[in-house]
Amino acid sequence: MKYLIACTLLIASLMAEAQERKALTPGPDRKAGEGGGPYDQLIIRGVTMIDGTGAPPTGPVDIVVEKNKIVSIKSVGVPHIAIDPARRPKLSTKGNVKEIDATGKYIMPGLIDLHVHTGGEVKAEEAEYVYKLWMANGITTVRGVPFGPLEWSVSESQRSARNEIVAPRMIVFQRMGTGKEWANRDVKTPEDAKEWVRYARSKGVEGFKLGSHRPEIMKALLDEANAQGMGSTAHLAQSGVAQMNALDAARLGLTSMTHFYGLFESMYENHDVQPWPFDINYGDEQHRFGQVARQWNLVKPGGEKWNALMEEFLENDFFINPTMTIYSAGRDVMRARNADWHEKYTLPSQMDFYQPSRVSHGAYWFDWTTEDEVAWKKYYQVWMRFLNEYKNRGGKITLGSDSGYIYQLYGFGTILELEMLQEAGLHPLEVIRAGTMHAAEEVFYPKKKPIEYGVIREGLLADMIIVGENPLQNMKVLYGTGAVRLNDETGKPERVGGVEYTIKDGIVYDAKQLLRDIEAMVNKQKAERPADTNIKTQN
Repeated sequence: MKYLIACTLLIASLMAEAQERKALTPGPDRKAGEGGGPYDQLIIRGVTMIDGTGAPPTGPVDIVVEKNKIVSIKSVGVPHIAIDPARRPKLSTKGNVKEIDATGKYIMPGLIDLHVHTGGEVKAEEAEYVYKLWMANGITTVRGVPFGPLEWSVSESQRSARNEIVAPRMIVFQRMGTGKEWANRDVKTPEDAKEWVRYARSKGVEGFKLGSHRPEIMKALLDEANAQGMGSTAHLAQSGVAQMNALDAARLGLTSMTHFYGLFESMYENHDVQPWPFDINYGDEQHRFGQVARQWNLVKPGGEKWNALMEEFLENDFFINPTMTIYSAGRDVMRARNADWHEKYTLPSQMDFYQPSRVSHGAYWFDWTTEDEVAWKKYYQVWMRFLNEYKNRGGKITLGSDSGYIYQLYGFGTILELEMLQEAGLHPLEVIRAGTMHAAEEVFYPKKKPIEYGVIREGLLADMIIVGENPLQNMKVLYGTGAVRLNDETGKPERVGGVEYTIKDGIVYDAKQLLRDIEAMVNKQKAERPADTNIKTQN
């Protein structure tokens, strides 16, 4: 009976998620002037490089790209000394060539967000809106868990790989049992699970986002996925975590987890399941999300179970993709509701979706209290301590956002995740490594292949971002809205930073123009709506 209830709740959650994703409009074909290149030769001059490995910045360097590959990184001098032109690589006199003068600017690998969804009806129906928000905030690879329906996701991924649309690289993960040919079938047995994995792989799916399925189904899914060289991550929902926590799943072959579900449950000190209040109803989302934070005092930081879990994760090369940003509004809903970017870049339909609602997933602010926010703050303290200790022991933390819910906007939520990783204790160089090299390693781990992007290195793909400010000094300069700084000459505050160029597969995109495109979409929707339906985003 308990299993039936858990399945019913999971199905209801998946149906709500599918309803939000329906009616997605594919990205339009890339227009003339949307991105330059790829070039026969592209040289980025005089830039300071953060390579993504955790190494300190170095520069000035000239970076040479041919088509979509980095072919040369050449030191051309030392800081504060004029560069000798004789040391610089020569620009070809043949073919389609381009130079970017990046003197005084910084370059780093494009960000890799391993937990995204692509809007959908009632939120953001046009995929172009979401794609450009990702690209404008320096994200060059995304993993959809899922982007949308299976066939739609694979098609968009292939179009992005051919650079037919303005979009990051798109890695397709799907939930169990999806796909048109499985529309009237259910995964009921381990044999069904293995058959579906093979089916999904034949359609171009690269991996799976699993729930907390019953053990025999989970084992079958993971055995077949690992045999096929496919990736896996899991949202181990509370509806089934009592029978499948993070440790259980890792022992069955799960390679990474997203969110925190199943983590705390793997190391409770005095309980086997969460001691829910007697009036709990998982279908009530304030109960669902409010009670999560009440786990903060159910584990013992530094205790025997805490350490044993870390050791077993490390033995299994287990990746943690925490996506702290998506729940951060729980600590301070007013801040999230009034974020700097909402006025210009959040569609009115998306803001409608965020408002307190018993229908919209993640809009659980029915009666959010100070007590709820205090519990979430305490929960984050314990969660962040675990993540930082895991990183210190050699575990790999990666970047994910899950934006489009809970006041988090696509792209901007990814940068907030970088800030929260720093809050957790990661040095800024470790933060950038989490969002670049380590994220790429999670992508390529099941394929047993070296990474093809995620580091600025000769021979790798040219996925990079150029920013006019130092992100190590202030992660906020990576936001599309930049950071506020006092100009001592004028005595007035001004916005600085924001990604200037996003380079994906050797194609150079003007990130500021992408933001202008997004603003135009927002203004168009505002103009088409009756005045009394335009929700003010500022209190």
